[in-house]
Amino acid sequence: MRRPLMSNRLLRRATVLTLVALLAACAPLPPRNPLATWVPSPNHDIRRPVLIVLHYTNQHSVQESLDTLRTKNSGGPVSSHYLIGADGHIYQLVSDQLRAWHGGPGHWGTITDINSASIGIELDNDGATPFAPAQIDSLLRLLADLTERLHIPRTQIVGHEDFAPARKDDPGPLFPWPQLAAAGFGRWPQGVLVDPPAGFDPWMALAVIGYPLDDRAAAVRAFHHHFRGMDGDQLDAQDLRILGNLVQQIESEGGG
Repeated sequence: MRRPLMSNRLLRRATVLTLVALLAACAPLPPRNPLATWVPSPNHDIRRPVLIVLHYTNQHSVQESLDTLRTKNSGGPVSSHYLIGADGHIYQLVSDQLRAWHGGPGHWGTITDINSASIGIELDNDGATPFAPAQIDSLLRLLADLTERLHIPRTQIVGHEDFAPARKDDPGPLFPWPQLAAAGFGRWPQGVLVDPPAGFDPWMALAVIGYPLDDRAAAVRAFHHHFRGMDGDQLDAQDLRILGNLVQQIESEGGG
């Protein structure tokens, strides 16, 4: 009575092995140059992002944003690695190892191809509404995962407007950067803020932090949104204290 049972098990196992073999045979091979002889080396690695960029969608719903991020639009196709709804639900649209089209032109410090070096996270928000607590809770969980799993420094989290201040204003002055900082994410002033020494150059400080200075007024607006939650394109004494504090942190880290 047990022989048919064993036969069925063997048959199922053989079927599974056959399906696995067929799937392996159908898997796409890595691109190979027909001009060269393929002599594979095991000494390679996948793309490793070093930056996380935060956006707001400025659309009316998660579904609208999912459609936008997966189709061609009037301005061309765009995408992002992740989208977080106001209810905290996390959607992944592009693999972490692939290059999503979320950043566009701009640079952060020495990083000039943002898309190739970053993970993009879209937040379902119109820029004029406070970010939902459930959404920020999910963002913090996602940041913890990404920074640990992909070995991205926790300080390397910026907004879209930080590296493209003349073009973008997201995630805007309502984004709760202090809450992220309290959880250990992003660069933020630490300790008591004091006046910087004589001869302190705030523009050099902005550049050291990462801001592009092609449009200085736009860079100051982005800095204000990020570090002070306000508008304005003129630097004041408090800005200089914050800049001096941030530069001291960077210098204490050896410039990284």
